[in-house]
Amino acid sequence: MSILCGCCPLLECVYCLGCARWAYKRCLYTAGHDSQDWGLATPHEFEPVPRFCRYILSVYEDDIRNPLWEPPEGYGINPDWLLLKKTYEDTQGRAPAYVLYLDHDHKDVVVAIRGLNLAKESDYAVLLDNKLGERKFDGGYVHNGLLKAAGWVLDEECEVLRELVVKYPSYTLTFAGHSLGSGVATMLALLVVRRPDRLGNIDRKRVRCFAIAPARCMSLNLAVRYADVINSVVLQDDFLPRTATPLEDIFKSLFCLPCLLCIRCMKDTCVPEQKMLKDPRRLYAPGRMYHIVERKPCRLGRFPPVVKTAVPVDGRFEHIVLSCNATSDHAIIWIEREAQRALNLMLEKEKRMEIPEKQRMERQESLAREHNLEYRAALRRAVTLDVPHADSIESEYGTFDKTQEDETEEEEETESITSKVGESSSSSSSSVRQSYKRRRNRGVSWDELIESLFERDESGNLTFEKSDLRR
Repeated sequence: MSILCGCCPLLECVYCLGCARWAYKRCLYTAGHDSQDWGLATPHEFEPVPRFCRYILSVYEDDIRNPLWEPPEGYGINPDWLLLKKTYEDTQGRAPAYVLYLDHDHKDVVVAIRGLNLAKESDYAVLLDNKLGERKFDGGYVHNGLLKAAGWVLDEECEVLRELVVKYPSYTLTFAGHSLGSGVATMLALLVVRRPDRLGNIDRKRVRCFAIAPARCMSLNLAVRYADVINSVVLQDDFLPRTATPLEDIFKSLFCLPCLLCIRCMKDTCVPEQKMLKDPRRLYAPGRMYHIVERKPCRLGRFPPVVKTAVPVDGRFEHIVLSCNATSDHAIIWIEREAQRALNLMLEKEKRMEIPEKQRMERQESLAREHNLEYRAALRRAVTLDVPHADSIESEYGTFDKTQEDETEEEEETESITSKVGESSSSSSSSVRQSYKRRRNRGVSWDELIESLFERDESGNLTFEKSDLRR
């Protein structure tokens, strides 16, 4: 008895120290830490985000021709191109409400899916229909309920989508969703890519997904491998992409939230991140990440939003941010507003630079190559960190084995990018190539390449660096 009396205070002290350490780390941790080493997004790649946010918002309207909650820019939807709309009565609770829109202006077939409806038990049923490691898919693990919802949507709209894809071969097929809908949209993209024959053998490059405020719905190896198809958008402190605790456990613990926080506190404190990465059943936010940062630590108010992007392996929104905006940053209205602000700022900056159309097109081509290099680097990074099943499946879009062929391709890509800026000598191009290799994992920009090759004289004109000329 005396031993128990002596152990209890000791255990309480250890627990209190662990909680204090966790709280201290969380108070010092801000959302900017997640993406501080990422590269900046470009207007070309980020342009669809606010548009798809408005498409998702349109799902909430009962009559798109007489909207009640239209944003200032409008929904950007032509009612005559809205092919169908499925409500909760139509889906019978098997999936959230969604619309199918044929966007002729942007040559796109869009399936937009709304977020969680707090008043619908069926949405909670989709979230709760999962257990850790329950559903395997393509060498990894996915959320069972979201995959079943996506399968139902694909079965319902398969014929329509096939006809549209075949009729408009130059159009892309885009799945967009918010919150719960982002998980369903992500699973739809996975199903279509894995079974292209269901939609007329659609090419993988024509399929894309935009997950707004994404749920953690797939294992790490899948999240990295499908980064060329899936794009996730996170606004500042959004809680959902950072909530590593399974969604089903969160909703089951609503009446015992202190118990959940207690367990989460001890887990964050005692379990190293390397061990978490090696758990094949652990779910993550999917694909390439876009992080909208608009607030700075220890400062009041909102700043001009900046968009960072990368394909991270470790550090994929693993820490919860203690912020009063954690829930408001999850709202689709705020995400649409800040995404549009960020895009406007990027377009204004590009306009001030007065980039010629030819160079703008060349920049878009080089951006695609940079994304491909970053994608391959993320695949190899997953193998380096011993992510389970990271090297189990090869794809024409990237192999996990670092072969000589990959090295040759990267050399060619590097040389093509450096040639856009110009070469003063073989030694100069070599130095730029080495500088690019050091930076390619976080995304290289034209400004960085130019700064590595040129310097400004007293009049402000660009000249070759003296060190390069002396060589």
